[in-house]
Amino acid sequence: MIDAAAMPKAELHLHIEGTLEPDLMFELARRNGIPLPFADVESLRRAYVFSDLQSFLDIYYRACAVLVNEEDFYELTMAYLRRAQSQGVRHAEIFFDPQTHTERGVSMGAVVGGISRALRDAERELGVTSHLIMCFVRHLSEVDAMATLEAALPYREHITGVGLDSSEVGNPPEKFRRVFERARAEELRVVAHAGEEGPPEYIWQALDILKAERIDHGVRCVEDDHLLDRLVDERVPLTMCPLSNVKLRVVDTLAQHPLRDLFERGVCVTVNSDDPAYFGGYVADNFSAVRTALNLSDDQLVQLARNSFEASFLDSSQKSAHLAELDRFV
Repeated sequence: MIDAAAMPKAELHLHIEGTLEPDLMFELARRNGIPLPFADVESLRRAYVFSDLQSFLDIYYRACAVLVNEEDFYELTMAYLRRAQSQGVRHAEIFFDPQTHTERGVSMGAVVGGISRALRDAERELGVTSHLIMCFVRHLSEVDAMATLEAALPYREHITGVGLDSSEVGNPPEKFRRVFERARAEELRVVAHAGEEGPPEYIWQALDILKAERIDHGVRCVEDDHLLDRLVDERVPLTMCPLSNVKLRVVDTLAQHPLRDLFERGVCVTVNSDDPAYFGGYVADNFSAVRTALNLSDDQLVQLARNSFEASFLDSSQKSAHLAELDRFV
């Protein structure tokens, strides 16, 4: 049986703020004088019982308050990359939510500076390459998103793409048409969360209006056969997060997750961890969990890893090198 943790892979759906483990959260809270509504690590972990996406976001945004300066973002990012490297990640495409921090008075420079410095150090020290994807939080306005994009442009060299995340229901992709047009004009790559809790129509909008190259989650595509045909025909990747989907009640159990059915239909499915500090597993844990719950073969597991490299924003020579390493591993 293939070792899911040792198998080379890319991670394409990972929110860096969602890797804030309780121990580091409490350490940063003490260091920065930020009060937390939890007495200790164990009481915090007991709060990680979510009824839906919003119940998670309420805790997630509260926890982000401990991230104050550049060094905090550096430590957060390095901690994730060390753990990812131990789970076979060779390349990570990492989301960050600047609005979550800038609205608290944290500078864009502190956020991007800390994260990007960690990405450089991790490539040198750990051999893990990365791209940084800036997400707009969809519960705020497009005006706010546009201002965030403009504030980020001085740091353009560190940012590969833009995405869309946070509360999905009632915040369709079309709400952000103009800011994504502006991002594409800056030659930023485009992804978008769609079809996690929102309807299949949100996936259509992400593809047709935002021009998304990948769909993050996309679980509800199974409700629309025409959409499924399009995803297969155009080889649109889905960055799926199985343990997250169970934790947030998108599906009741992992055995009910549509990942295997989509995979067998020919959709370019990838496996990722989303917000692993909150959802009970990093990327290799997700691979192991779906292998057991969905009875995946070693060949299918390897193809999911191949999909992760093929769906990445690496150039063709980099993809070929990773795929060759995966072939040698097999």
